[in-house]
Amino acid sequence: MLIPASLFIVIFLALTYAFINGMRDSSSIVATMISSRSFHPRAALGMTAVAEFFGPLIFGVTVAKTIAGDIISSEVISLQALMVGLAGAIVWNLITWYFGIPSSSSHALIGGLVGAALISSGWNAVKLTGFTKVLLALFISPLVGFFVGFVILRLIYVFSQHATPNINNFFKKSQIFTAIALALSHGTNDAQKTIGVITLSLIIAGQISDFNVPFWVIVASAGMMAAGTALGGWRLIRTLGGKFYKIRPVHGFATQLTSGCVILTATLTGLPVSTSQVVSSAIIGVGASERFGKVRWGVAGDILTAWVVTIPVSAVFSAGIYAMLAYFNVSL
Repeated sequence: MLIPASLFIVIFLALTYAFINGMRDSSSIVATMISSRSFHPRAALGMTAVAEFFGPLIFGVTVAKTIAGDIISSEVISLQALMVGLAGAIVWNLITWYFGIPSSSSHALIGGLVGAALISSGWNAVKLTGFTKVLLALFISPLVGFFVGFVILRLIYVFSQHATPNINNFFKKSQIFTAIALALSHGTNDAQKTIGVITLSLIIAGQISDFNVPFWVIVASAGMMAAGTALGGWRLIRTLGGKFYKIRPVHGFATQLTSGCVILTATLTGLPVSTSQVVSSAIIGVGASERFGKVRWGVAGDILTAWVVTIPVSAVFSAGIYAMLAYFNVSL
């Protein structure tokens, strides 16, 4: 069977998205451990990249099934629409990365895909039940991260109230375990989004008949995300690591423990969530648990605004790209 060139373009764009996603979200994972001086930046990024690569290999492809089968219809959507959806997500990710705004790569992908589906095929291309489920997961998970982080720090202070100052060494060293757990959960949740898009493109192109993920798709998606993570997103590390409040080892430990638990739970139930959202809200929850006045709420408000606008803006970007291609009669 002849393989269409558009399939190769979709795969290339999907892997580019994975690379940028890894580069952006690495900041979410390592920001607290770097800012608390628990780990050297390069050591933190290297350890995170390795753990992220193995995440989808260990925890399966449940989230990928949601992305490929529950949001847009493979019977209606075209490869060109997938290309445009990915392009819209990539453009928005690069814009927010450049300005150091930790918006959600997951929101950008969902918005880009839905925007492209709507302009190319109308509402019948969008599975409203699955789309609603994904939206709920994306918007509720930060709230869960905030409250879990709030409670976890309170519990830590209760159980360590009679500890000596040496407890700080425990929180520093323990972050190697919480950071690996967070990186594994992020790798499996976010890499699966790329896996889902590539698998969907293979179904549309007739290369596979149903959702049966080829092993090379898993390895390629995880590898590109790990490569992006190894480079790191320094602009976002500064935002997450220092602009909320002064982060100490106990804050890093509590934030990573909270985020890893929330993301892994969502992954095992097949729900795509945003790592940057969950980690940011966990940082805020942990800080607020210690003292509400400790958190710079203006920065939190700016990030919240970016979260809210990401889906509609990326949808508009992808729709605009599709309309421009149609206007110039460009068919790929």
